[in-house]
Amino acid sequence: MAHLFNRNVLLGVSGGIAAYKSAELIRQLQERGATVRVIMTHGAQEFITPLTLQALSGNPVHTQLLDEKAELGMGHIELARWADLLLIAPATADLVARLSTGRADDLLTTVALATAAPLMLAPAMNQQMWSDNATASNISTLAERGVHLVGPAEGQQACGDTGPGRMEEPAAIADAAASLFDNGLLAGKRVVITAGPTREALDPVRYLSNNSSGKMGYALARAATDAGGVTTLVSGPVSLTPPDHVTHRGVQSAREMLETCLELLPECDIFIACAAVADYRPATTEDRKIKKSAGEMTLQLVRNPDIVTAVSGNEHRPYTVGFAAETNDVLSYARDKMAGKGLDMIVANDVSNQAIGFNSEDNAVTILWRDGELALEQASKDEIARQIVALIAEKTLIHT
Repeated sequence: MAHLFNRNVLLGVSGGIAAYKSAELIRQLQERGATVRVIMTHGAQEFITPLTLQALSGNPVHTQLLDEKAELGMGHIELARWADLLLIAPATADLVARLSTGRADDLLTTVALATAAPLMLAPAMNQQMWSDNATASNISTLAERGVHLVGPAEGQQACGDTGPGRMEEPAAIADAAASLFDNGLLAGKRVVITAGPTREALDPVRYLSNNSSGKMGYALARAATDAGGVTTLVSGPVSLTPPDHVTHRGVQSAREMLETCLELLPECDIFIACAAVADYRPATTEDRKIKKSAGEMTLQLVRNPDIVTAVSGNEHRPYTVGFAAETNDVLSYARDKMAGKGLDMIVANDVSNQAIGFNSEDNAVTILWRDGELALEQASKDEIARQIVALIAEKTLIHT
């Protein structure tokens, strides 16, 4: 089944009896992975309540052109920018006519003019209205402008007539919507990526950590999402904004990160361990700030759990990719790590080189897998991430 993972679908509902099908259409879109928001015309609200569609979509339903709660009062612009697709179902004869002439006299028609997203219509009207020359001319005008049409279907109508004009079934509309998008190399794959450092508390003020910025992990999350992956980012404390369409799970310590990763494994196809997890933590954590004393302070450290080993050995084992951030003998250590931890792939980089180390914008890596390797020359972390994701997609396809 085609999917809509990571896609924002803005559903417009106009005033026809077929508006009742919009409830099922929301469910069908969500089953394919879409995030759905709804615009209802005044007429649509006579057939189905905004509360119903709000409950099903999980988002407020929009009905007014000028929204005082929206940023700058211009809700139509916010919705137009948010949408990856504007889908109008049902599209009545009146709405089709107004769209064909470029009217902007309510929220739905205004958003249709204001959005750069593709527009898809699912017409629904009496069979004679559909056959009328005016409707045919309006539909032809919209099609010439690149508007996508799905349906109408033929059959018995609410008025008792039989013929073309019924709104297409919600499952068929959702499939048509999904077909507009490139599914991507990781289409529908569920990807979990760890990123950033962990912090191991000494007391309420101090902690042990490292210099990881999280930039590589966040770049991988963007690349995986762009490739169609349903991506969850398990991140230690960083100053970065999570990428769009990515589920963000913030953690602090290595043990928190492990717990979160194991929770996600049953629905994970690909696991990428990019975080710089602290190898050790204090044996005890003080409840109060440790006071400075005249003498030296001794810390007892204990080993943290090895997250990637726990994942690769789990009964729900996904395709598992590790990272080896080394300062010397990079490839040798990386090969040993891949074998010792039972990984499918490992990405090795030299963090002693400040041009490609922690906090840098660029990276250069060598990717190793069981029967091969590939060196990627220095490039932006976003570009390196795209190449890593492309190779993972290739190798997981082989393993499928």
